[in-house]
Amino acid sequence: MTMAPPPRPIPPRHIPDRLNGSFLRRLKSWETLLLAVAAAIFTFNALASPYFLDPWNLSDATFNFTEKAMIALAMALLIIAGEIDLSVGAIIALASVAMGAARQMGVETTGLVLIGAGVGLACGAFNGFLVAGLGLPSIVATIGTMSLFRGIAYIILGDGAYGGYPASFAWFGQGYVWGAITFELALLAVLAVVYGVLLHGTNFGRRIYAIGNNATAAAFSGVRVRRIRMTLFMLTGLMAGIASVCLTSRLGSTRPSIGMGMELEVITMVVLGGVAITGGSGTILGVMLAALIMGLITFGLGLLNVPGVVMSIFVGILLISVIALPKLLEKMRR
Repeated sequence: MTMAPPPRPIPPRHIPDRLNGSFLRRLKSWETLLLAVAAAIFTFNALASPYFLDPWNLSDATFNFTEKAMIALAMALLIIAGEIDLSVGAIIALASVAMGAARQMGVETTGLVLIGAGVGLACGAFNGFLVAGLGLPSIVATIGTMSLFRGIAYIILGDGAYGGYPASFAWFGQGYVWGAITFELALLAVLAVVYGVLLHGTNFGRRIYAIGNNATAAAFSGVRVRRIRMTLFMLTGLMAGIASVCLTSRLGSTRPSIGMGMELEVITMVVLGGVAITGGSGTILGVMLAALIMGLITFGLGLLNVPGVVMSIFVGILLISVIALPKLLEKMRR
């Protein structure tokens, strides 16, 4: 009895270099899509309003996203690691109230900046202690601290307001470093480079990705998961404190309602930028492009006299859509 010869292996399918090259991968990337969307929105705004292309109007448009984008940089790292911070808006309020109270005692600009950043850092450390130290789920812990920090701000200030900030303090939120380029935009650009190098060019960034993909495996590989989580929460709190300095400086006054709802827009920027809400993937470039898109949309709607509540509705729909779209595409593929 003769045995049948084994079947010949099917040769691998050859994919031409022009279809398998890095250019096509970049073309298909989420960041490329965001860049195309940003260009389309920019063109639409330019055609819809004759005032849009004015350099000083474009400069004013950056105020719609710079403070939120600063927080989004740190939030992106936190979400890539599989965590989240819903208290950033309340941290802004508490840091602003602390700066206002200090100003009533005669503290000058340098002290105010240090107090704002320091309060943000302390709030982030407290969040990190709850999550990394006590092992609480980050979404539950930060919902609690969101109410806690905002409540403290209301207890200190009530329905009143703080003002009377020194003229030099206003430069952080209203000053220009060169031509129509604001200090906030310049600071955001520097921070984006720093966070980009930190996430994509260091061992610390690779460990963040490892934690987001599988925290248990990362811990067995020698990654100090708790320490990195603590550091990320502290960075997020610090960025919220810096954003509070810029926002308070730009507004020139403090109310306990400052920063209300900002956490939703920050998370929307991060998720729209391609960061997986479940952790493990994402880029700083995508987050910055998403921030630019949201800023252009907000400014464009403002030029067209669209009510602010429409932007809130849009942000909610955008957040749901970006999270749901991958799920729907996966179901269709199956």
